[in-house]
Amino acid sequence: MYSNDSGNTASFNSSPAAGGASLRRAFSRVYVEETAYAYPRTERILEKLSADTVIKIRDYKNIFNRPNQAAALQKRAPAVILAVLKPPFLYPGAAVCQDFGERHFYYTSCVMNCPYDCEYCYLQGMYPSGDIVIFVNLEDIFTEITKVLTKHPLYVCISFDTDLPALEGLTGFLKDWAEFARNNPSLLLEVRTKSAAIQAISALPVLPNMILAVTVSPEPLRSRFEHRTASLSDRLKLVRTALLEGRPVRLCFDPMIWTPDFETLYGELFQTVREQLPAGKLRDVSVGTFRISAEYLKRMRKNRPCLVTAYPYTNQDGIYGYEPERVQAMLGFAAKQLEGMLPKEKIFFSEDLPKGVL
Repeated sequence: MYSNDSGNTASFNSSPAAGGASLRRAFSRVYVEETAYAYPRTERILEKLSADTVIKIRDYKNIFNRPNQAAALQKRAPAVILAVLKPPFLYPGAAVCQDFGERHFYYTSCVMNCPYDCEYCYLQGMYPSGDIVIFVNLEDIFTEITKVLTKHPLYVCISFDTDLPALEGLTGFLKDWAEFARNNPSLLLEVRTKSAAIQAISALPVLPNMILAVTVSPEPLRSRFEHRTASLSDRLKLVRTALLEGRPVRLCFDPMIWTPDFETLYGELFQTVREQLPAGKLRDVSVGTFRISAEYLKRMRKNRPCLVTAYPYTNQDGIYGYEPERVQAMLGFAAKQLEGMLPKEKIFFSEDLPKGVL
């Protein structure tokens, strides 16, 4: 295990400054697909990176998917790869993810991989690399969404496979997504983050169909497992600022990690939230325990064993999670802590609650 700011990696707790030494230190190398040079975003991003050397490649997969990579080490100073995304541009939401009652739930990946380094992150089981791929043809995603919107509304998560607010100073993607959402009111976006990117978020228009979803964890667990992420206090500051600006905010207690002192750690977390946030102004709350596909967990245990991945999880239909009794106890505890903070219809759980709770 290494410290939250190990290696040469720059901090992504707020938007990186445009260009300069900060971004040069954040990435070890810069690769660009030949076809990506045709897109204006490529030039804008390269200007911000101020890279001394840019390596031209034919296909990002030749770098990103090559065998025998040390993804955990790459996380310390990843390469950034500018590429052109090919169809499909939209994917149905995964079974392990909450749909919040939305019928047409999808996600899209305009960036692959995250600047943060959470030991329990499913991306370590999904991707063979610690490098970050930025797709410069965002308009192709917009075109696909526009076609689907002629048939029905959409709920689209745009920050599942990365942390877009943390990278906004480099990509500017949130600004483009916000403008697209403004022009498409039947589109509901979710932007999930573990950052404290107040400047990046405050620069966006306040839209009813763009949800800022901030994940919170007890500070001892955050500092132990969520390397380089913003502190709990800084994330709560982001939430307070967003609420004061009138933005729809979702607070995510997900994934909750079991430890022998679970009730103490999470009891303190919920108490802090009650004391520091106007909970009644939250759009809703998400609560879930750690869960992951069996295939992803297998790869994570091989490539980066840690206390979270070493737990003897129960396999139910290809999804690993805590024992049903433990899940019920964890969710039940959270439900009692949230009782009275906001209406029960605004609290969403990853699994069914014990009878009589909420």
